[in-house]
Amino acid sequence: MDFHAVLYNIAEEIDSRDLAGLKFLCLDHIPLKKQEFIKDAVGLFKILEEKGLLEEDNLSFLKELLYHNNRMDLLNLLNTNQSEVECQIRTKAQISSYRVLLFDLSENVAKFELKSIKFMLSRKIPKCKLEDNMTLIDIFIEMEKRGILGEGNLDDLKAVCDVIDKNLLKKIKDYESNRVERSTERVPVEIQDVEEMMNDLQATSGDFPGEKDQDKAYKMSSKPRGYCLIINNFDFQRARKEKPEHQNIRDRKGTDVDAEALKNTFKKLHFEVVHFQDRTAEQIHNDLQNFQDRNHDGKDCFVCCLLSHGDRGTIYGIDGQEVAIKDLTSYFSSSKCPSLAGKPKVFFIQACQGKTIQSGITLDTDSEQQRESLEMDAFLQSECIPDEADFLLGMATVENHISYRHPKEGTWYIQSLCKNLKEKCPRGVAILDILTDVNSEVSQKIDLSNKGKQMPQPKYTLRKKLFFPVN
Repeated sequence: MDFHAVLYNIAEEIDSRDLAGLKFLCLDHIPLKKQEFIKDAVGLFKILEEKGLLEEDNLSFLKELLYHNNRMDLLNLLNTNQSEVECQIRTKAQISSYRVLLFDLSENVAKFELKSIKFMLSRKIPKCKLEDNMTLIDIFIEMEKRGILGEGNLDDLKAVCDVIDKNLLKKIKDYESNRVERSTERVPVEIQDVEEMMNDLQATSGDFPGEKDQDKAYKMSSKPRGYCLIINNFDFQRARKEKPEHQNIRDRKGTDVDAEALKNTFKKLHFEVVHFQDRTAEQIHNDLQNFQDRNHDGKDCFVCCLLSHGDRGTIYGIDGQEVAIKDLTSYFSSSKCPSLAGKPKVFFIQACQGKTIQSGITLDTDSEQQRESLEMDAFLQSECIPDEADFLLGMATVENHISYRHPKEGTWYIQSLCKNLKEKCPRGVAILDILTDVNSEVSQKIDLSNKGKQMPQPKYTLRKKLFFPVN
């Protein structure tokens, strides 16, 4: 049977409850904002195809989805069965065990227990957010938005389950035990190959610090290395509605592409990624306060990526209210966050530093291809980091100037940053050297509509070399 005919037949058997489960299992691959436009299984399959997760000769991801959603009957339409998919998952799972755990918990909670869970969480989540028709999956998503639930942050959920149902608590503890066991297992061959390459490079390039030079580089060996917080502001409808001076502010098309690239990059660099979407100014402050209050004792670093509109010295919440960048970075000074004292705090900020278009010299080029029109993230003063050691601030552009964002391909800066991190971190290149390469790459781009250019700018108070090894 035709590939798309098979998908259509499967979609016909998936009701709204099944669809909600499938979308939740896909959250690590399809951002929440993009999921809002998925109204049926056909829409979900279309996006999976666009992302390369669903192909005629590769149905493994779909099989895994149906298996975890307990639709074993639909596996027959894909010429497979439960035992074959279980073997596939043991070999190479594509859906995280964390996401599977939460889905499994949602399937094992009765209606009366759900009411009790909402009541217990009312101190953590405003009652207006805990609507009567919310499912447990909806609650999990709200908890993740607020930073009180994550792959390595299950304490609040355990506290609730300890009271509601000990069986649910046991599932979480089993997951945590298995997670520890997995982290100590022998690494796969492909990772070993990368490690061997890194060792060879260390012996020849001199970039990675040797035993005698360990004090010249920040320690970066914990797993996870630390948290990577991504705050991604796309929808500025509220700002347009509430603040007359922001009537012309646009939604930030293309920012989800950046958020996904950052998420994938820092996961590969062994960071625990937390992704918040569309945050007001107050929520941004609360998010940073939340991570300031966390215990970072077992971690070596903290990374924060801020994607938004802004002005000099500030970024905007989706309500149009300004947030001073220095206020956000200062949450992690040694006095306010002692568990990060002496450890690198890294901020990557995609926003303009003003409204001036940076001009460039016209150069000969081999291509006069016209791009889709670019957009601007219309920001940041020079003093944006605390006056103390161990901070790195990577900014999309120099002071007083705009930065560019492609509606489909993302921003020049973030896309170049992620590409260079992926290529050069395994080779032992220090982060400041990588940012220099990003500067060079972005500075060579040009907006053909107005001959505008862009020059990123790192600012730092680092005391040692900073590497993000992949081993």
